[in-house]
Amino acid sequence: MSDDHRYVGARVPRREDARLVTGRARFAADVRLPGAAHAVVVRSPVAHGRLVRCDVKAALAADGVLDVLTPADAAGVRLPCVALAPGQRMTDYPVLEETVRYAGQPVALVVARSEAAARDAAELVDLDVEELPAVVGAQLALAEGAPLLHPEWGSNLVTDFALGDPADECEAVFAAAGHVVELTTRLGRAAPYPMEPRGIAASFEDGALTVWTSTQAPHHVRDHLAAALGLGLGRVRVLACDTGGGFGGKEHVYPDETLVCLAAVRLGRPVRWAESRTEHLTATLPARDAVHRARLAFDDDGRFRALHCDILGDLGAHPSNVGISPIAVTALSLPGPYRFDRAGARIRAAVTTTTPTGSYRGFGQPEATWTRERLVDEAARRLGADPVELRLLNLLGPGELPHTSRTWQSYDSGDYPAALRALRDMVRPPARPADGRRRGIGFSCHVESTGMGPSEAMRQAGIQSGGYETAVLRMEQDASVVVACGVAAIGQGIETALAQLAADHTGVPLERVRVLLGDTAATPYSPVGAIASRSLVLGGAALVRAAARLREKVVAIAAHQLEADPGDLEVSGGAVRVIGDPSARRTLAEIALSAWRAWDLPAGMAPGLEERATYDPAAYTFAFGAHAAAVAVDPETGAVEVEGYWAVNDCGVVVNPAIVEGQIRGGVVQGLGMALTEEVVYGSDGQPAAGYLPLYAPDAPPVEVALMRTPSAVTPGGMKGAGEAGIIGPPAAVGNAVAAALPEAAGRITAVPLTPAAVWSALAAPEGG
Repeated sequence: MSDDHRYVGARVPRREDARLVTGRARFAADVRLPGAAHAVVVRSPVAHGRLVRCDVKAALAADGVLDVLTPADAAGVRLPCVALAPGQRMTDYPVLEETVRYAGQPVALVVARSEAAARDAAELVDLDVEELPAVVGAQLALAEGAPLLHPEWGSNLVTDFALGDPADECEAVFAAAGHVVELTTRLGRAAPYPMEPRGIAASFEDGALTVWTSTQAPHHVRDHLAAALGLGLGRVRVLACDTGGGFGGKEHVYPDETLVCLAAVRLGRPVRWAESRTEHLTATLPARDAVHRARLAFDDDGRFRALHCDILGDLGAHPSNVGISPIAVTALSLPGPYRFDRAGARIRAAVTTTTPTGSYRGFGQPEATWTRERLVDEAARRLGADPVELRLLNLLGPGELPHTSRTWQSYDSGDYPAALRALRDMVRPPARPADGRRRGIGFSCHVESTGMGPSEAMRQAGIQSGGYETAVLRMEQDASVVVACGVAAIGQGIETALAQLAADHTGVPLERVRVLLGDTAATPYSPVGAIASRSLVLGGAALVRAAARLREKVVAIAAHQLEADPGDLEVSGGAVRVIGDPSARRTLAEIALSAWRAWDLPAGMAPGLEERATYDPAAYTFAFGAHAAAVAVDPETGAVEVEGYWAVNDCGVVVNPAIVEGQIRGGVVQGLGMALTEEVVYGSDGQPAAGYLPLYAPDAPPVEVALMRTPSAVTPGGMKGAGEAGIIGPPAAVGNAVAAALPEAAGRITAVPLTPAAVWSALAAPEGG
């Protein structure tokens, strides 16, 4: 509302940080309710089998035990598959059942007066599981004679469909092209692995369920709990606690969390549960894990002609809340920022006896970028061309935007070549002594889909949810401002960014803005919450709209009281005044007081200063990034060190550069973990390996970030998302850098993580192997 913007674009310190770094934050495990009981989940020790006995008599008789829930106690309690694939048979799944399909699957819940008593009693639950053969890997799951996880389906295949240009049209271009490179690539199964694992506390009183939880989507959780437990939506309240990272793993409610709520309903007393780090790797959904058979066609002059990918994804034991959506996003994202005559994909997904796969930061986009950018570098190697120049030749230019890709994505704005040129100028590898290691630099470009939300498009894509966001903006009688929005704070700085927008658009100081988030009883409905780089894009856009309406009302009141034309007024310095006559003014506090008291208002105007606006976007908005990595590879051991990393990102109007840069650096480090060390690995018996190796701070290189600003043509306020920008490019940039350092093995750099063993094996493999 203010005509003198002061906060948007400023490096305002995050207001959340004061409580987070001083120990005043309230995480789910910090919730202490009087008389609360403690829950422990009993999990299957085998990957596949039938639960023929679940004897809980000894556990129930143990000291301090209040209840033990078995599959019989949770009959009919089910959670939905929100994203449905073509031909998908399963639309929901039970929270407990007698068929086991992955190691770590919940089979019972023990509730006791103390956590120690619950853990001791859990050891007394007598399980007899008739073990069945495990099926690990989507390719094995589709092999003839593979054991069926869901025999009633007749197959382990969940879906098989095409996206983009038809395969025959792509084949025709491949046949006519001067060159074709082909790779079979894989990005390993990765865990979100937030600092804070999942946690929940639930209380049932007077027929109403109140839940405190670590979540990205409090309304989503409320909706699913109400349906699962047979409660009216008005009888369920969800409060999102401070969240120590979500990264997609907390975007829905889980079976174990639902069981905790069921226990609270059964007992009529509070029940709490906190996931252990050991549980996390089997209980919280991992992601990625798909095999790509991809081809890139190009002419002698380097111009890209066609891109096609056959994608086979591993869904784990059953389709999760998001189902095949990450795989579909991979297919949609395949063309990236380049021109193609034809591009398409075949998408297949299978179930295996592993933890179901779900959301993780980037949501299918790192996989697409990994495959496409490796193909681009191999095309450059085939032609003897500079990889950057080959990209510049094929990147869409600013004059070609808006542009609809061959996979139907509508890119709105940006200057892709300028970003890559800026990146090339930034790259300055650190000087290193000759140490026997071989060095290389790799580049990667991507377009990032942000602002998930067109509700009708989501319906057509099989997503059982809306995608809009709503903001309520209220100016109090003292001209302080309260913002309520349905998105959740998960460490991404949204509380600060919304406050900056509100302060600028209402003309009040930042410290006089309060932001309310994460309480389903106090905030507007958010269908899917803080996922998919959408919180500021959609929540901020709704706020901008609400602020415009509030401004209109404030100016109308001032014009009435000053007997002036609204067009002659400006909002500045905490007041509305006549342009050119500083003495003719009304302070915002004077206007707000008169509005709430209904004093001297224009005829027919309702009292109060509160506006509600909903933003359901007409389309996604697309950010862009270009990344580069400098690596050193020890040819004797295969060890890879990233010595430098650079990123250029365009997320439209940057509300807070410090927050965006922090988001990108954090995402880059997660992406480097996927590139080098992180993978959830299963043995042939379906048992996950005990270890998981995230990248630690000493292993992370300096990450230099530069920001470009091409406003979105779609979003009110011009913002694009930035939450996933950092994680999309690193696997490809690092893989290309390793391939540049080891050209004799470049064609075998096709899977991440690039552990020392994997790199050494690529070097040792025979030519063509």
